[in-house]
Amino acid sequence: MRRARTAFLTVLALGGLAGTASAHEAVTAQAPSDPINDLFALGQGFGQSPARVATAKRAEPPLEATPRAQCAPGDRTEPGIQGRVPAGSATNGFACNISLVSQQGNSGGFKVLRYTDSQGHDCAFYDTALLFPSNALHPEGSSLGVAVVDMTDPTNPVLTDSLVQQPMLSPHESLNLNPKRGLVAAASGNFATAPGLVSIYDASGDCRHPVHQSTLPVARIGHESGFAPDGRTFYVAGTAEPGITAVDVTDPKDPHAIWHGNVASHGMTISDDGNRAYIADPGGGQMLTLDVSEIQARKPNPEAREVSRLTWDKVSIPQNAIPFTRAGKPYVLEFDEYSAGTTGRGDRDAVGAGRIIDISNETEPKVVSNLRLQVNQPEDHAAAARDPGAQTPEGYAAHYCSPSTQVDPTVVACSFIASGLRVFDISNLSAPREIAYFVAPTTPEPENFGQPSNIAMSKPVIVPERREIWYTDGGKGLFALRVSADVWPSDSTRCLSRKLRVSAGGVGRIRVGAKRSKVLSVAGVSPTKVTKNSLRYCVKGGGRVLAALDSRGRVTAVFSTAKKHRGKGVATGTTRRSAAKRFRRAVRLRPSLTVLYRGRLAAGVRRGRVRFVGAVDRKRARSPRALRAELRRVGL
Repeated sequence: MRRARTAFLTVLALGGLAGTASAHEAVTAQAPSDPINDLFALGQGFGQSPARVATAKRAEPPLEATPRAQCAPGDRTEPGIQGRVPAGSATNGFACNISLVSQQGNSGGFKVLRYTDSQGHDCAFYDTALLFPSNALHPEGSSLGVAVVDMTDPTNPVLTDSLVQQPMLSPHESLNLNPKRGLVAAASGNFATAPGLVSIYDASGDCRHPVHQSTLPVARIGHESGFAPDGRTFYVAGTAEPGITAVDVTDPKDPHAIWHGNVASHGMTISDDGNRAYIADPGGGQMLTLDVSEIQARKPNPEAREVSRLTWDKVSIPQNAIPFTRAGKPYVLEFDEYSAGTTGRGDRDAVGAGRIIDISNETEPKVVSNLRLQVNQPEDHAAAARDPGAQTPEGYAAHYCSPSTQVDPTVVACSFIASGLRVFDISNLSAPREIAYFVAPTTPEPENFGQPSNIAMSKPVIVPERREIWYTDGGKGLFALRVSADVWPSDSTRCLSRKLRVSAGGVGRIRVGAKRSKVLSVAGVSPTKVTKNSLRYCVKGGGRVLAALDSRGRVTAVFSTAKKHRGKGVATGTTRRSAAKRFRRAVRLRPSLTVLYRGRLAAGVRRGRVRFVGAVDRKRARSPRALRAELRRVGL
């Protein structure tokens, strides 16, 4: 029966491919011969089937609603219980401790992604159709493909491009981004699954106009996805059918499958070292920790290994699982979609919502707290069943969540479909609390079947240095919101001072030659991102401080893009002519980049102005090749 369903979906999806000439040509002219890439082998069952470990259900906190937000005077607040939007109550929307910065477009999908390119452009990418080809209900083409929006000025979002290769027209939940390399990728998908045609774009040069690299049938089936942080492996998950394909994208123009596993997976997120996949198993109602270290290491004929499986009370359909650390201790933010009754096999009032899972012992993970609304509680959910947008099991339920960062996050933002966007303070991981919410004006739209309700299903983006959250509503497009400073956790901004001094020794307390552990202890704030090769910090008022690390974990270079971080009077925005008066040497590293030197001080110049300043250890400062490598480490 399952194979028959897959065959039907294959025919359905291939019919869609035939309508897009460029994708059709890619399939017929470039399809690899490796059977793991065989578009017509969906039902053959090849690939590895890892030995299954036992599923555990451990003691967990009481299944109670997260304490609701205390709104400011004058806010447009919910009239009743937390999360419920009765008919006619939100004609003008709700806004609690949050304000609208801007809105763009009139449709949205399942993901919002953020990327800052090498020139400093800040871009958002979002899919514009909840279900292809129903977006044809927008005949003006506003929901065609993946929207590319210049968000450098978030008060004035500018649509700069649309990605329209077939997988970008119907990515479903597979749209993904690798920040290290600036790769944007997606696989063809729909509500169940589709043949794994994958498109890859490169946004690193100018995120406003990503460059198409390839569109090839390199995965078996598509629906969701995961990206290894180093940007070499794109995992494609089929969801309705057990199947994950690991695609090597080291050369994005020549992607190829290197592993296929017969593993049920909805969303999946990969650990920082690339060795673990945290998988939301939709059919089993579990979180699976999967050892993918052999794939990451590129061993011949790699195999994955199940480490643990965990389930919990009122589990519905696990959507995704995102790892993060707090003070070095590992956790996972897991969230379910819809209710257990969505498939017709469970309780339609059993809403999974979200939870925080302690994985410090990865063989025995355990739930430490829940993220849920009062309307998610069984009795209240049943009482609200006739509300607009709630007449299906998915109405009042979670869909996607995002932490503010994967290192020491203190804020989580979640799309709760008919309940809009909800924001939680997780400073105390065992006792989260809601701090803000936004419900867009409830107007009937094709995406919500004419119901006057929200249909907030996208993964949000949090911009912690500005307290902003970007997300889409299915019928209303992209929203940029700002949370009130009064409720934003004081330590969640985690940004360096705008007044740090740049010297030959480093930027502020981040010194060239210091060990990683030393930098982490003296910087005063937590980095927004930590990798094997770099540390990244935000700066109050905008900009970043980026430290490159060698194989021993020592800082070899540190750069700042903040406007008020000055070295010898030179900062971001200084003209090249003025900077050249203070720096003695100039070396052209790339056609668009020249680096000026003064001893160990360096300033990067593009288009006639300084874009970053910093310090480099003496050995690397003398070698253009070595300096070029340092800049690549930190993404400059």
